Amino acid sequence: MSEKSILIIGGGVIGLSTAYYCARRGHQVTVIDRNPAGHEGCSHGNAGMIVPSHFVPLAAPGMVALGLKWMWNPESPFYIKPRLNWELMSWAWKFMRAANASHVKRSAPLIRDLSFASRSCFEELSEFTDNKFDLVKKGLVMLCQTQESLDHEAAYARQSNELGVPAEVLDAKAVARLDPSVTMDVAGGVYFPKDCHLSPHRFMFELKQQCARLGVKFVWNSDMSNWHLEHDRRIRGVVIEGSYEMIADEFVIAGGSWSPLIAQELKLKLPMQAGKGYSLTITKPRELPQLCSIFTEARVAVTPMGSTLRFGGTMEIAGLNEDINPVRVQGIIKSVPQYFPKFTPDDFTGIQPWSGLRPCSPDGLPYLGRTSKYSNLIIATGHAMMGLSLGPITGKIISAILSGEKPSIDIRLLNPDRYA
Repeated sequence: MSEKSILIIGGGVIGLSTAYYCARRGHQVTVIDRNPAGHEGCSHGNAGMIVPSHFVPLAAPGMVALGLKWMWNPESPFYIKPRLNWELMSWAWKFMRAANASHVKRSAPLIRDLSFASRSCFEELSEFTDNKFDLVKKGLVMLCQTQESLDHEAAYARQSNELGVPAEVLDAKAVARLDPSVTMDVAGGVYFPKDCHLSPHRFMFELKQQCARLGVKFVWNSDMSNWHLEHDRRIRGVVIEGSYEMIADEFVIAGGSWSPLIAQELKLKLPMQAGKGYSLTITKPRELPQLCSIFTEARVAVTPMGSTLRFGGTMEIAGLNEDINPVRVQGIIKSVPQYFPKFTPDDFTGIQPWSGLRPCSPDGLPYLGRTSKYSNLIIATGHAMMGLSLGPITGKIISAILSGEKPSIDIRLLNPDRYA
């Protein structure tokens, strides 16, 4: 394998994971990012969950009807800001076409394999760093308030077990025994023992540290202005803010929700919408669960991180802005006492909400691999809510491709040219 110079555009979890695995193989790696070094993007404020249990893509049967129902409630888990925008309408049409049972049947085994492989990467990184990012392997529980919801999740649990992802249906008493650290008002839940959680901020810090140790160079606070092409099918370099050019052998677009804009000049079609999520972290919670969980009906994720407790949720399709919509945040806050009755809305007084943009493809699958348009360009984006969970395996797969090897997992479904 010959050593290559690799330029990665994007310093989120996908970009850093790619940099780490490429540097481990001996390549010269540079990461450029539009934000300053300390910016807490989508990879920092999320729920910190590693979820083999989430093997169904966002585009699934029932999601269109659910989305239309939720759209009219400003505090609901899902919201599309009405606007006359061709890209949004095109994305929505593609989403509706993908939201079917055959798409889920094709996609689920691949997402499962990626998730378990990524979980192994997290375990390896945890051992290597003395678990400085607080990896906890206790599982996740889907908490259900109603019997109807529990029955629905039980059907999903059967599907999960058939796919080789262990799941156990529990009544209210069994859920209470599973995590006695927190008082719950639920009908029951589904327990996924193979799921994990961690502190995303600490993980990102450790990933940067490991990259720096391996010689990865970082260029922060730098927006690229245009691409420099050698000829039609090969990229020579990128021009940074109109001032200087960075040349490399290989290029990786890992810019999250901004990836379509980065790829625009190259005439690449990457249909995507930014799905805004919010989180609030209580530093001194009145009760601290030991397991991460999801409030099923409210679609709110709950993660203990050390002595703090993070609540995150919502999918707001409102364009490339990170503005805080207080009504959406209120929806998260209102849901908490419904499941954890010891908590009150006052527990969130004075807490500054965090927001981040998740890159959502129309079929709910990432764009991953080489594009046929350019011989030295790889796309790695569109992971939606699974960016952190699938970050390490994404980086590992890209490092294999860049080293001239066949990936260990068949990623043909993730072809970045599938909407070309």
